[in-house]
Amino acid sequence: MAAFLQWRKFVFFDKDIVKDPSDNGKTFMLPSGISACDSGRGHIVLGDMGGNIWLLMRALQLTTFQAYKLRVTHIYQLKQHSILVTVGQDEHGINPLVKVWNLDKKDSGSPLCTRIFPAIPGNKPTEVSCLSVHENLNFMAIGFTDGSVVLTKGDITRDRHSKTLTLHEGTIPVTGLAFRQVAKVTHLYVATLEKVHCYTLTVKEYPKVELDTHGCALRCSSLTDPSQDSQFIVAGDECVYLYQPDERGPCFAFDGTKLLARWHRGYLFLVIRNTKTRFASSPSDKQLLTIYDLDNKFIAYSALFDDVIDVVAEWGSFYVLTRDGKMHILQEKDTQTKLEMLFKKNLFVMAINLAKSQHLDSDGLSEIFRQYGDHLYLKGDHDGAIQQYIRTIGKLEPSYVIRKFLDAQRIHNLTAYLQALHRQSLANADHTTLLLNCYTKLKDSLKLEEFIKSSDSEVHFDVEIAIKVLRQAGYHRHAVFLAEKHMHHEWYLKIQLEDLKNYEEGLRYIGRLPFEQAESNMKRYGKTLMHHIPEGTTTLLKGLCTNYHPSGGDAAEIDGHLERNLLNKANSEEFIPIFANNPRELKAYLEHMIEVDPNSPQGVYDTLLELRLQDWAHEQDPERKKILQGESLSLLRSDNTVFDKALVLCQMHNFKEGVLYLYEKGKLYQQIMHYHMQNEVYDKVVEACKRYGEQESCLWEQALGYFARKEEDCKAYISEVLRHIDQNNLMPPLLVVQTLAHNSTATLSVIKDYLINKLQRESRQIEDDERKIRQYRHETAHLRADIHELKTSAKIFQKTKCNMCNSPLELPSVHFLCGHSFHQHCFESYADNEAECPTCAPENRKVMDMLRAQDQKRDLHDHFNRQLQSSHDGFSVVADYFGRGVFNKLTLLTDPPGSKPVENLEVNLQRDLLIRTKRNC
Repeated sequence: MAAFLQWRKFVFFDKDIVKDPSDNGKTFMLPSGISACDSGRGHIVLGDMGGNIWLLMRALQLTTFQAYKLRVTHIYQLKQHSILVTVGQDEHGINPLVKVWNLDKKDSGSPLCTRIFPAIPGNKPTEVSCLSVHENLNFMAIGFTDGSVVLTKGDITRDRHSKTLTLHEGTIPVTGLAFRQVAKVTHLYVATLEKVHCYTLTVKEYPKVELDTHGCALRCSSLTDPSQDSQFIVAGDECVYLYQPDERGPCFAFDGTKLLARWHRGYLFLVIRNTKTRFASSPSDKQLLTIYDLDNKFIAYSALFDDVIDVVAEWGSFYVLTRDGKMHILQEKDTQTKLEMLFKKNLFVMAINLAKSQHLDSDGLSEIFRQYGDHLYLKGDHDGAIQQYIRTIGKLEPSYVIRKFLDAQRIHNLTAYLQALHRQSLANADHTTLLLNCYTKLKDSLKLEEFIKSSDSEVHFDVEIAIKVLRQAGYHRHAVFLAEKHMHHEWYLKIQLEDLKNYEEGLRYIGRLPFEQAESNMKRYGKTLMHHIPEGTTTLLKGLCTNYHPSGGDAAEIDGHLERNLLNKANSEEFIPIFANNPRELKAYLEHMIEVDPNSPQGVYDTLLELRLQDWAHEQDPERKKILQGESLSLLRSDNTVFDKALVLCQMHNFKEGVLYLYEKGKLYQQIMHYHMQNEVYDKVVEACKRYGEQESCLWEQALGYFARKEEDCKAYISEVLRHIDQNNLMPPLLVVQTLAHNSTATLSVIKDYLINKLQRESRQIEDDERKIRQYRHETAHLRADIHELKTSAKIFQKTKCNMCNSPLELPSVHFLCGHSFHQHCFESYADNEAECPTCAPENRKVMDMLRAQDQKRDLHDHFNRQLQSSHDGFSVVADYFGRGVFNKLTLLTDPPGSKPVENLEVNLQRDLLIRTKRNC
């Protein structure tokens, strides 16, 4: 009784009397003499003492048919089939009959009765006390007052397909029956006045289990719905018991004499005799109907009624039928109304349980949790409040909760909320930052490690934000762990190198990274690593720029396997700035690169040349200096250096051998000679003239001018220069004399031999030219005589043989003025032109080609200039071009109409003279 009094009472139902809409809203009256009732399939079934069955429809329309001649004692309406099972009497005495009705089929306007059989447990007739039918229509149990239970197995609607047996025997009346179906197992609960049994019907022997030694009165047992695991309810006078097939379940101390127990839609309906009234023994005494919510442990409704017949559930409401013929309707309030009633009383726990049992959506539940949290927060129960707020995650804006717990004294609660937010993967960067700050403020290293060391599938936060916060808070070890675990390489290296100064570990980590990331991080941290670990950094760079493979670690092995067939090689030139203050390592790095990869970038060779020249310039040991000189020259000769850069470097370091090599390589012969002149190495000046004078003849002229400007005695060098100038006719004598006139030490004896040789050669040239003039005049006179003869006298052809086939001439024949004769057929076979001698044609063609070439070269000024500069005798070149008519304006003369063809011979003669003159030249 104490437990019962602790349950809160509510009015979750609205009570009203059913009105008859067809009778101006008067109270609807049930038929008199109701003896049994049930509901289902959209109607309420009533049986009266006259043997009639009444069907009450939703519109309160009553239909009736005669089921028995005397009375109806029991009714069972199946919920899944339109099958009605009734027990009644057609004769006086104890002769109960069971009838099965198919309400969908009609027989003379009444439902079809498909089966009739007597309800007798044995040979001795007895009264039926209770009835139950399985929804699959394969089982029907009938309880009797003598303690027997008859089980009908098979199709209960037909006699042929079913058999009847006595399942239970006893001396105590049976008060309740109920079938329980779970999966493929069927149980039958049997309640008597003193005991509760359970039979397993799917086992052949029908094993029986005695569940309790407490029974119940008639109509005081029921079966819960499947949501409550189909438990059997037995309402005793002191307690209400719930039973499983193999044991007794929970017990509820609901005191009072139970008159009726029903289970509808999750509620337990109990009708108890009202002992507080003055006329307790009177049949018309008030009875207390109480509706219990066993899950949430509260009383949903309680009211007094007059002599309740039964409580049925249909059409979404509950109906209480009373002996006075009235029917009361109990309409359940909607969930929101019930919740508001609970909120007003601050019964939030009960509201939550109620909402869950009513299957309220997540939004509705979240709102209840929020209100409950607000209530607890105002009461000062911050721990309880945060637990309710945690249950709103995903629905309630986190800032609503966070603002309430920003106080330092409530940091524990805030931490719990933020942890839950991260577990559900609903935290943003600000939430992660706030949570980590909470950990650091609390100095809770254990929680912090638990948070960051969660498995990859449990990571519910922004890793990068977490690393930043931990780094700012000084938790470098935790930040490094997080960065390494989630492969945030840049953050890992930044903390190791900038905060922890752990350069060895940073370098090792870079060596384990994939190629692209290793390359980018070496560019970023290479200078720092080179400053502290020069040798290790140089080794890593060598590998990175040749054929890189990650070293060590599972991730590195995977990356190495993926990139095994790929040649990963960085640009070695890009890493040169890393070695800014480490020339020794830089030199080793560059020498390694050109040895491994001769096609290294240009900057590698240029930088290595500069380093070698620096070493050469600062070296004091002669032997070592000679070795360095050879290394520098070998690099210059490799043709991998840029000429301009290499020349500047050699000049900066005064590397004589390199400068001269580059001058020679670049064909800067004048620069070579000027270099020797600046250093006043006279032998080298003359040697340069001898070596490169053929490529640039002006070197001898410059050398002569150089020695002429020297005041010291340079007669030997001047004599040698003059000898080469004379031999190659490089300068006019007058220019030589003018050049040497500025030298006070150069006397006439220095150029005496030069002038004598020059004059003698000029004399010989004059004599040779005069001889050629006489020869050309004689040939010209001879040609003019031949031309005159051709013009004035006849030409006699005395040839007797053909010049083509060398056979005797025969008519017809062809003769030319040149003196050649041909057979006509030979001429036609070999001649390309009818007006030209085939024998003279090749020579004439050459002459004409030469003439055309001369015409084309008249405008080739560039060619003329180059030939003039490269010739030892410029005057001869000018005379040659002058003779070709380069400097004359060409005038084309055409024959006027009616002119004689002899004039063409004059033109041809002029050409012949030109050709002959050129040939003699």
